[in-house]
Amino acid sequence: MQTRPLFLIIDGSSLLSTNYYALLPFEIKTKKTEEERKPLYDKLMHATDGTYTNGIYGMSGTLVQLLKDLKPDYMAVVFDKTRNTFRRELYPDYKGQRKETPAPLKEQFVLMQQILRESGIRVLVHDSYEADDLAATLVERSKQKARVRLLTKDRDYLQLVEDEYDVRCWITAEKEKADTFRNAYGNCFGGDAVELPRSLKSVMEFTGASVYGEKGVTPNLIPDLKGIEGDASDNIPGVRGVSSAAAPLLMEYQSMEGLYQAIEDAKTPKEEKELSAFWKEKLGISRSPLKTLKEQKDIALLSKNLATIRRDVPIIENMEDCPTVMMDSAVFNDWMKRLDIKTVEAPL
Repeated sequence: MQTRPLFLIIDGSSLLSTNYYALLPFEIKTKKTEEERKPLYDKLMHATDGTYTNGIYGMSGTLVQLLKDLKPDYMAVVFDKTRNTFRRELYPDYKGQRKETPAPLKEQFVLMQQILRESGIRVLVHDSYEADDLAATLVERSKQKARVRLLTKDRDYLQLVEDEYDVRCWITAEKEKADTFRNAYGNCFGGDAVELPRSLKSVMEFTGASVYGEKGVTPNLIPDLKGIEGDASDNIPGVRGVSSAAAPLLMEYQSMEGLYQAIEDAKTPKEEKELSAFWKEKLGISRSPLKTLKEQKDIALLSKNLATIRRDVPIIENMEDCPTVMMDSAVFNDWMKRLDIKTVEAPL
C-alpha cells in the first residue's frame, strides 16, 4: 500500500515568537517591562547591518531540520497578521490583555515571511482570520489526501486532531515536559509505533487518546470545553465556577448544545433536582452547576464561538499549492549569509 503524502503545516507566529523569547539575552529576560528592555536591544542577535535575527535564526534552524528529518511532500507556514480579526468584532475584549509586540519581533515577522516567500515556501496570512483558522482550512481541504502534521505551541490546535484521517498535532514544549508526556502516552497511533525525528525531541505528539488523557474530552469537544472553562491566554470568559464539571458534562452530552438541551428539558424544580442528582451519581459532580450554566448560557455560547477554529476561510491555496520541491534552497541560504547566520543551511 502506498503511503499517503505528508503535509506539514507550521504555525509561524508561534514558532517565531517562541524562538525570539527563547533566544533573548539574559539581561533582557530579567527586565519586567518592554520600556526597560528597549535600551538593551543592541544586545539582541543581529546582522552587521543591525537587522535583528534571534527569532529568525531559531525558526530557520528548526525549519531546515524539519525538512531534513521529515522530508515532507508539502509544507505551509501560517502567520497572524493582526489582532483585529472577526473574533474581536464578536467580543471586543478578545485577546485584549495582550501587550504590544516588541519592535524587534515585529520586524522579524515581516522579514521571516519575506525570506520564506522568496525561498518558495508557501506563506499564508489573512486580514480577518488568525493563523489557526488558515491551518484548519488547509487541514479540511487535505486530510483525505495526506497525512497532516501541525507544529505549534498553541493548544487551540488540539481541536483539529482527527485519528480517522491521521491528523496529528505536534505541540512544542521543554524537553523534560515532552519526555514526561511520551512516557505517559508513548508515540503510538492506531497501535503502530511512531518514531519522532530527532528534530522533534521537544515535541508532544497529540492523537485522540492523548488529547482525551490531557483534557478529559475528545478533540472535537475542545471548543465546547473552552466555552465553559474559558481561556485566560485569549481572554475568553467562559462560565465562572464550572470548570471542574465541564469535561464530564461534555462527554456525557457530546456538545455544549446537547448539555443545554438537557438543562432546558428539565422544566420543573423537581426535574432540575433529578438532573443534578444524575450528574452527581453518574458523573461525580458533587456541586451542581445547573443554576450557573442557566444564568450564563449566552456567555458560554459566545465563548465556544470564540474558541472554535474556522475551517472555511476563503483562501485560494490548497495542499497542491505548497510542494516542498518548489523550495529554492540557494535563495534561502543566501538570506542566511546576508543575515550573518552561518550555522543554518538548507540542503541543496
